[in-house]
Amino acid sequence: QLQLVESGGGSVQAGGSLRLTCVVSGGAFSVYHMAWFRQTPALERDLEREFVAGISWGGDKINYADSVKDRFTVSRDNAKRTVSLQMNGLEPEDTAVYYCAADVSLRRQLEMSQDWYGYWGQGTQVTVSS
Repeated sequence: QLQLVESGGGSVQAGGSLRLTCVVSGGAFSVYHMAWFRQTPALERDLEREFVAGISWGGDKINYADSVKDRFTVSRDNAKRTVSLQMNGLEPEDTAVYYCAADVSLRRQLEMSQDWYGYWGQGTQVTVSS
């Protein structure tokens, strides 16, 4: 059974940085596309999670939401079975619960919709104050 565990969340002031890490156990991590999503209370009511960043199994394809481009960097280490999200220039609008997710469908396409990600971590809270 695939398990994902996030860490690294916390509280920072605007302009600060945080690094989130997701450790994956079980399954064949090196062939899964991975992504980070986030959820605010407003999105939670609609069971929606906002795509933040995704990285293909080999790391050669990377997508970012427009709102985080040039501020966030996603990376992965297949040997350590981890995927990370370096977040710089944090803004109050980035406040959310951040989730790590795995797409185990073995598709070529790196998807940005939560519907393609079948495994999720428990989430880690990021709070940015102004």
